[in-house]
Amino acid sequence: MKSILDYETVDYDSKKKALVIIDQTKLPNDIELLSLRGAEDIWNAIYELKVRGAPAIGVAAAIGLAVLAEQIEAQDRAAFMEALENHKAYLVSSRPTAVNLSWALNRMMQVCYGHAGSTVEELKEMLLQEALQLKREDIEVCRKIGEYGLTLLKPGDGILTHCNAGQLATCKYGTATAPVYLGHERGYNFRLYVDETRPLLQGARLTAFELYSAGIDVTLLCDNMSASLMQKGLVQAVLVGCDRVAANGDTANKIGTSVVAAVAKQYHVPFYVCAPTSTIDFNTPSGDGIVIEQRDREEVSHMWYRRPMTADGVKIYNPAFDVTDHTLISGFITEKGIVSTPAELERI
Repeated sequence: MKSILDYETVDYDSKKKALVIIDQTKLPNDIELLSLRGAEDIWNAIYELKVRGAPAIGVAAAIGLAVLAEQIEAQDRAAFMEALENHKAYLVSSRPTAVNLSWALNRMMQVCYGHAGSTVEELKEMLLQEALQLKREDIEVCRKIGEYGLTLLKPGDGILTHCNAGQLATCKYGTATAPVYLGHERGYNFRLYVDETRPLLQGARLTAFELYSAGIDVTLLCDNMSASLMQKGLVQAVLVGCDRVAANGDTANKIGTSVVAAVAKQYHVPFYVCAPTSTIDFNTPSGDGIVIEQRDREEVSHMWYRRPMTADGVKIYNPAFDVTDHTLISGFITEKGIVSTPAELERI
């Protein structure tokens, strides 16, 4: 019987010429694959978190742009590029905080600008191949993060996660879970503690689901329970993913991450950010420059309830992310190595 780990988080259907994703809003109860060809459908899938996680968003957007490029009827290169730029700008607007989205789409556009003499049909094929290359690279990046991360852990360690930076957020392995999956294969017998991650419950619905499916010892907890675990000495490391890292190391990740980091520092638990270098934005000096996405109030008041859980008219604050100050971060685990600050990457 197939488990969630046997499905591709993001894929390309060559017969339908479509982007294929797992609809993560239906998990863990239903595994439903979506085939997407329209620009609005792809935009909505990203915005509505049907596909989510910075690396997966980047790959999905790249494949999505290739799918949309295939449908552009213009044979004139200038007209083709104008239509492609419009598609790119539209997709970028879906999730402003995750830098992988713009990074992947910019890389796709460079394929076209780097081949000035190519025909429209040749460009369409190049775009598809670049998108598929991005997927292959994501898998390799995550594997390397797993290998480096594993050097920081010991068999039997208790590891706390927040949100979902697992296989469902990438094309394979995940970022924060990559050391966990590799360690599991090698008999490390980790104990995983998973924050439920309000208000969208990515930890409860996604991380706990995929780790349990892999046969890993996993315990789910409400977000406000992590201090209790650390106080009891049950957590030896915190591993989280990221959506954007500023040049000074300030890191945007799912809302609540900065709370976990502050608690970890209080109890002397190392707090590591698993960061593909594609998430590091050297053009943003600090976290003050990271745009934080504000989401619909109904995600808090209605989404998981048969009836509203708060009185009508109550104001609701619902940022998708917060920024963890670099002083709270023990290190960044990248595919190039482990560093204390992004600037150290230049010396690797």
